[in-house]
Amino acid sequence: MLNLTALVSLPSLTLEGGASMATQDFKRRLTAIFSADVEGYSRLMREDEEATVRTITSYRAAMAKLIQQYRGRVVDSPGDNILAEFTSVVDAVNCAVEIQRELAERNAELPSERKMQFRIGVNLGDVIEEGERIYGDGVNIAARVEGLAEGGGICISGTVYDAIEAKLGLEYEYLGEQAVKNIPKPVRVYRVLMEPETIDRVVAEKKVEPRRQKLAVAVVIVLFLVIGVAGVWKYLSRTAAPPAEVASVEKMAFPLPEKPSIAVLAFNNMSGDPEQEYFSDGITEEIITALSKISDLFVIARNSSFSYKGKPVKVQQVGKELGVRYVLEGSVRKSVDRVRITAQLVDAIAGHHLWAERYDRELQDIFALQDEITKEILVALQVELTRGESARMSGRDTDNLEAYLKYLQAVHHKTRTNQEGNTLARELCEEAIALDPDYADAYRLMAWTHLMDIWFDWSKSTRESFKKAEELAEKSLALDNTNALTVGLVGNIYLLKKQHDMAISEGERAITLNPNSASGYMLLAATYRFSGRAKEGIPLLKKAIRLEPYAPSIYYYQLGMAYNFTGQYDEAIAVLKKALKRTPDQQISLIGLTVAYSLADRMEEARATAAELLRVNQKFSVAYLEKKTPYKYKADLELSMGALRKAGLK
Repeated sequence: MLNLTALVSLPSLTLEGGASMATQDFKRRLTAIFSADVEGYSRLMREDEEATVRTITSYRAAMAKLIQQYRGRVVDSPGDNILAEFTSVVDAVNCAVEIQRELAERNAELPSERKMQFRIGVNLGDVIEEGERIYGDGVNIAARVEGLAEGGGICISGTVYDAIEAKLGLEYEYLGEQAVKNIPKPVRVYRVLMEPETIDRVVAEKKVEPRRQKLAVAVVIVLFLVIGVAGVWKYLSRTAAPPAEVASVEKMAFPLPEKPSIAVLAFNNMSGDPEQEYFSDGITEEIITALSKISDLFVIARNSSFSYKGKPVKVQQVGKELGVRYVLEGSVRKSVDRVRITAQLVDAIAGHHLWAERYDRELQDIFALQDEITKEILVALQVELTRGESARMSGRDTDNLEAYLKYLQAVHHKTRTNQEGNTLARELCEEAIALDPDYADAYRLMAWTHLMDIWFDWSKSTRESFKKAEELAEKSLALDNTNALTVGLVGNIYLLKKQHDMAISEGERAITLNPNSASGYMLLAATYRFSGRAKEGIPLLKKAIRLEPYAPSIYYYQLGMAYNFTGQYDEAIAVLKKALKRTPDQQISLIGLTVAYSLADRMEEARATAAELLRVNQKFSVAYLEKKTPYKYKADLELSMGALRKAGLK
């Protein structure tokens, strides 16, 4: 929307008669400003311009009619925006409620991808009137408050709340003081609760003015006639309507597992603050982790389910592409001391909701709330927990909310996979541990940051970084020896120390604790290969890729290397090419492909791939790699290094 604050602050904006706004006399007044726009308007236009224009024209006409009925006037309506003003703040909010109810009824008749939801903001403030237009901070605040509303929802400023708090019978959620663009002081913002029963009660309680009662009676009679005809038409339409869109089992990208299979999509951050993204992502990951511990479930890994984040996708599409029957989606709104989570579980094959719920709790209750959501999902899927699974699912490494929030922020920064993010993650872990010295997850995550320093050459001292990683992993394991992520980390450290039997033992225990851990299967398969048991790793890697359909290239590299050590060179070349397609110029994939070509005696291609490896890393050294690679048997080490030297590398 146009920055109206900037417009009125210009010292000499020329008007049509040659006068300037600075020298012109304008009328100031207090008014209720109503601002609305369409959520996801760009997407709607991109997918179907004509249908979007038809819908917004119809909806805008309906809104204008209601605004007029509530004694307001439309001031402007550029693009997908509508700006109106009311002399009464009560009328403005009543009108907003009525509009959202009217549009919800209209949206019910549209396919999910074509629904058009407006966000509405209402502010009571001072404006400048110039002709038919209004300007000033009052308008700007209304627009900013609107931007904090959900699609189909209403937000109001503190000045509006103070004026109507006890007058309308509505319920409100305080969203705290919000910093809004171009306004020096934070603005108190409230969300109008839009539950159907609340809206129906408020609308039913509105009084008809005495002079309009006769007209109202006539309107009611006409409405009964219209509703009767509309009811028959709706019934006939529904009986002839096509069935709900569903995911076809035959067209799925992967065979459907025998167990109940589920993908948990990244919950939408509805807080109006991008800085809160870590919290909605963290809640989603916690639910995925809890579900992954259940042996009777098949749970898609985080990276694949998060690949849909921010994209307008259908549940049926997710089910088809990931090869799962059930999809969980939801949203998170975090305010100062409260959290609201909505979640719905959809059967992508049958095309209907199994379960949906909204939770409005104190932020301090977030731990119990996560367990409650997980258990509701299991009940809906009719999955029984074993005693051990129940204990692991509900186990918490901390009850300190502040430490937990620090940890979620650390996870968020670690996933950036760059040096700055890794350093921030470590600092946040240190802060979390200062708040709770027994926080096992924080020690584990901090250990990973030191290992990442080694892998990405961010460490000033490899020896010192590894020592810190080992100490932190041991501390985490001592605090909680049932956490699959920690057990897997310890197994990886044993492997780097060439203690292969201990590495295998911990790796196997990790996937027992979390039978849906794609990374756990991948790490165990790598451990098998380094221990001379490459063949045993192949089915584990295939399972890992099934759990992670959009698997990182490292998964394909590991599978390619397992094929190399079992003499399946054509298969190795195919999957290593896939790894490079996913991550071009990745050093380890080029190493694996060079080995594959060399072992297959395709020397021209081996030398060409070796040249690509040197282009990516001019300092590459077979001798250095030989020292760092933890093979148990010398013959396996010589097989791999010999293949590289045969291709011309030194």
